[in-house]
Amino acid sequence: MKDGIKLGIKVGDVMARNFISAKPDISILTAVDLMVKKRIGSLILQEKGILKGILTEKDIMWALSKKRDLSDVKAKDICTRKITTIRPSADIYDATKLMTKTKTRRLPVVIKKKVIGYLTLKDILRIQPDLFELARQGYERHEVGIIIREGICEECERFDLLYGKGGKLVCNGCSQEYEYT
Repeated sequence: MKDGIKLGIKVGDVMARNFISAKPDISILTAVDLMVKKRIGSLILQEKGILKGILTEKDIMWALSKKRDLSDVKAKDICTRKITTIRPSADIYDATKLMTKTKTRRLPVVIKKKVIGYLTLKDILRIQPDLFELARQGYERHEVGIIIREGICEECERFDLLYGKGGKLVCNGCSQEYEYT
């Protein structure tokens, strides 16, 4: 795809409107329980509809590496606060370019600082798979170790640490599924 091409599909048409959110002062352990129960990898933190942060699995793993007991830690203490957002009127091509530029896979959709939706790279690729190559830019594979690499999983297409399984490079989740199939 050429730069500047609009697809005519708006972020507002693709975004999740029923996203899961919580207040910034939720405890990490409660947030983890919610994320596991809802099977989500991130949680929007908002107060009175205003975006305050995003808590991701990566944030939680970082906190665990620093402090083993997270019982007194709040989501607002470890969440990502510098957040790239997008408007619902933006084209999904522009959203994909923004995600590539900022190396994010998630964008809160806002109007006047109020969160009205949540857009993920997976949502975009489900609607417009042709954007995969654009989304992949900036996520080149590079070797981290002998077995573990960083890149895009060949099964679920998530950017993650990858493991060689069955002749493919797959993330930990897909790697465990390989063991059972």
